[in-house]
Amino acid sequence: MSQPMTPAAEAARMIDALGPEALAKAQAYTTGNHWLLFAAVGVSILIAWIMVRFRMLDRVAERLQGRSWALGTFLVGVAFFLISAVLELPFTIYADWQRQHAYDLSTQPLGDFLGQLALSEVLSGLLGGLFLLGVYSLIRKTGARWWLWGGGFSALVTVLMLLSGPSLIMPLFNKYEPVPPGEVRTALEKIADDVGIPHDRIFMYDGSRQSERFTANVAGIGPTARIAIADVALKEASLAEVVAVTGHEAGHYKLGHVWRSAIILPLLAMLFFFLLNRLFAPTARLLGSDARLDEPRGLPVFAVVGSVLGLAITPVTNSLTRIGEVEADVYSLQTVNEPDALASALVKTAEYRYPRPSALQEMLFYTHPSVEKRVLRAMEWKAAHPKAEAPKAP
Repeated sequence: MSQPMTPAAEAARMIDALGPEALAKAQAYTTGNHWLLFAAVGVSILIAWIMVRFRMLDRVAERLQGRSWALGTFLVGVAFFLISAVLELPFTIYADWQRQHAYDLSTQPLGDFLGQLALSEVLSGLLGGLFLLGVYSLIRKTGARWWLWGGGFSALVTVLMLLSGPSLIMPLFNKYEPVPPGEVRTALEKIADDVGIPHDRIFMYDGSRQSERFTANVAGIGPTARIAIADVALKEASLAEVVAVTGHEAGHYKLGHVWRSAIILPLLAMLFFFLLNRLFAPTARLLGSDARLDEPRGLPVFAVVGSVLGLAITPVTNSLTRIGEVEADVYSLQTVNEPDALASALVKTAEYRYPRPSALQEMLFYTHPSVEKRVLRAMEWKAAHPKAEAPKAP
């Protein structure tokens, strides 16, 4: 009689079952994404240099002379976002569209991609312009400690975005519909009850429009909180997998991870503003800009400092995110107790997140623990918490 497989052996078997070709493809895609992080910083620096060299924002600011300071600042901020988006377009198409098609992760037509990108950039320009108007107001009015006020302002903006995103912004890019009656909805309603989300906030959405990735999410806070399952997951997953994955996402909500982000993000913004206060002048000199910190035409300098600091802090933010993912996995195992289903669902994500990174790769670049580690945790839970067998019929 053969001995049952150990959790480690079972996890290794599930990953090996993907096959060497699929694993090599996932590794190539994931490694490419890591290099793109560095490339994005280089692109940001190049765009900033072009904008300074050709005085793009200076010309916009000159045309707006005579307008109110607030309107001029807002419009220069909008111009910065839109000009950056146009200059970055070739890189964006390659990174976010061409590579996804090359690795069979999307079937979205280029026209639809560009249409959604245009909408996204316009929204980013308008909302970003308003945010920058607030930041520049603080620089002008609060003196040397503006970066402290900037952190508080970022906290307010973060909460507003968490409240408005699910109901106002997300529906602009995807169609959200109630999950139809049936066993899936019944199971999701039970999870919603556990975390305090009303049944009318359970949705399915056309995630396949952008990506073939297996995914679900819990978004929003308070009255805007919702559970959303991508159509890809509903089409490809078993009921147990849907329940296990939704249990994981509900864990993020129940364990307060959204509020944790609402605290961490403003603190990171405060740190960025503090460092920007000191790095702006030398960075401006390197770029050849004569803009001051309180002048919106100096936004290319903002962007360079932000992109470099963002890359530098990536291992820290990734580590914090991985902690939350482990906690959400454990929550799913504890509440719905579907270790096999959670494991099989996680394996499906390996196509866009190589399941066996080195320890250094995982620490530096991974927002989630490796798939193999997560599957191992599920198998260890299964071994430690065996389900009671159903009684046999007489």
